[in-house]
Amino acid sequence: MPHHRYRPAHERVPLPSGEPREWPGRRIERAPLWVPVDLRDGNQALAEPMDPARKQRMFDLFLAMGFKEIEVGYPSASRTDFDFVRRLATTPGAVPEDVTVVVFTAARADLIDRTFEAVEGLPRVVVHLYTATAPAWRDLVLDRSRDEVRALITEAAEHLARHGGDRPGLRFEFSPEVFNLTEPDYVLEICNGLTELWDASPDRPVIHNLPATVEIATPNVYADQIEYMHRHLARREAVILSVHPHNDRGTGVACAELAVLAGAQRVEGCLFGNGERTGNVDLVTLALNLHTQGVDPMIDFSDIDEIRRTVEHCNRLPVHERHPYVGDLVHTAFSGTHQDAIKKGFAHHAKTAADLGVPAAQAPWAVPYLPIDPADLGRDYEAVIRVNSQSGKGGIAYLLQTGHGLDLPRRLQIEFSRVVQESTDDSGQEITADDLYALFRATYLDAAPPVPWRTGEAGGRHRAEVDGHRGEGNGPLDAVTAALAAAGTAVDILQFTEHAVRTGPDSDAVAYVEARVGGTGAGGGDVAGGVVVWGVGRDSSVLAAGVQAVLSAVGRARGMMAR
Repeated sequence: MPHHRYRPAHERVPLPSGEPREWPGRRIERAPLWVPVDLRDGNQALAEPMDPARKQRMFDLFLAMGFKEIEVGYPSASRTDFDFVRRLATTPGAVPEDVTVVVFTAARADLIDRTFEAVEGLPRVVVHLYTATAPAWRDLVLDRSRDEVRALITEAAEHLARHGGDRPGLRFEFSPEVFNLTEPDYVLEICNGLTELWDASPDRPVIHNLPATVEIATPNVYADQIEYMHRHLARREAVILSVHPHNDRGTGVACAELAVLAGAQRVEGCLFGNGERTGNVDLVTLALNLHTQGVDPMIDFSDIDEIRRTVEHCNRLPVHERHPYVGDLVHTAFSGTHQDAIKKGFAHHAKTAADLGVPAAQAPWAVPYLPIDPADLGRDYEAVIRVNSQSGKGGIAYLLQTGHGLDLPRRLQIEFSRVVQESTDDSGQEITADDLYALFRATYLDAAPPVPWRTGEAGGRHRAEVDGHRGEGNGPLDAVTAALAAAGTAVDILQFTEHAVRTGPDSDAVAYVEARVGGTGAGGGDVAGGVVVWGVGRDSSVLAAGVQAVLSAVGRARGMMAR
């Protein structure tokens, strides 16, 4: 690979040096202000930009989730964006009283004029001015010197100020595009100049938004750049320090998190990380990362699948199955060891909730392999454990228990897992909970031979008749095994357990029998020479379920011995 063609970040831009680094010792203890830019930055990255209906649906989603500042478009760049902003401005109640909209504009007087035309009538609005400031952009794109670019920005900012005057509810934002590749002293000089020009104050703060427009370094470098600005910005109490990371190196989330540690108070990004090239930082991942640290994200993700469906519809792009928190597979375990740990974790969680006397949804969360409770996101546990050829007994048992009410004894779990392994090895496919139950039914419940039987009691002794053969015993199952022995099949019950499938008087019962089956002589035969198998029965009658379990074991043993 021709790596010699590329220069490291420290050779491309002067980085802050000699400054104290305080951010590594900090913790994030409250959420920053989240600002979704899907309707502008995300939209301009789409092969098919959103139509008005999709824009409205996305905006409505942001309101439902609780965002308080929303970038809604670039009204001077397209008629669709202009019309959408006008609709928000002219439709009563379109923008709630506690929500501020943000509009984007380049540093040109005619574009600024068009922007103010679009926002006329909006009670709370941020006009967001941007200009690229990095050397390569100054030289190759703008063809202007440092002084000329600063003059361009100042002239545009003055034009904004003349338009805004003392209009209530209007604030300004500035983005030195490609901040992370711009000389720190230069961008600081520009930002401080605008703070003064716009006469920022704590009750009317200016937003300085510092984008990592193209990721060029490890996240700690960006954090150092943000901390430098945080420390040296003039009128700091009148400035909202904002960041806008992209994901070119795959570390956009880390850049944003470290930037917040370094002093950022506001984060711009997109839901699920849509955006130019590799995308903007993902606000969902950022916010839910805080949630899993016990910090209120201040955004409602309680129906994350509906959020995903809306975003996929509006963007016409799918969300990856492995995307953090929202992908179809992120709360799923196929591995047998993981499944076993999760199953035990769920059991412990339920016990903890019961011990504390609180609902499971309120109990402290500590389930292995699941950093977040899927229920917090509106998901159930049905898809947490899924079965393929890599799965083990724990996952299989969990699916049968949660999906069909079967609580398999441990040794039966081991036996049936081998059946599942063989099936999935042959098919190479994942097996669903319903497929799993069908396999279980075929293996155990349907294995009992269709023979007539009946039981009764007289004089303290239990009697049974199976397919015309009779037997007696101390209990009904003992009498059934005696009748089977009379028919030539010796059965020794090693373990018996039963339970109700669900609560309530109309629940079926399921019985499990581990038995040694073998011998051919009437009256008992030679049990020691047989095979040990499991049988399962299910019926509305506990007795019938037990008899069916014994017959299931006999049927399975005959099948094994015939092979």
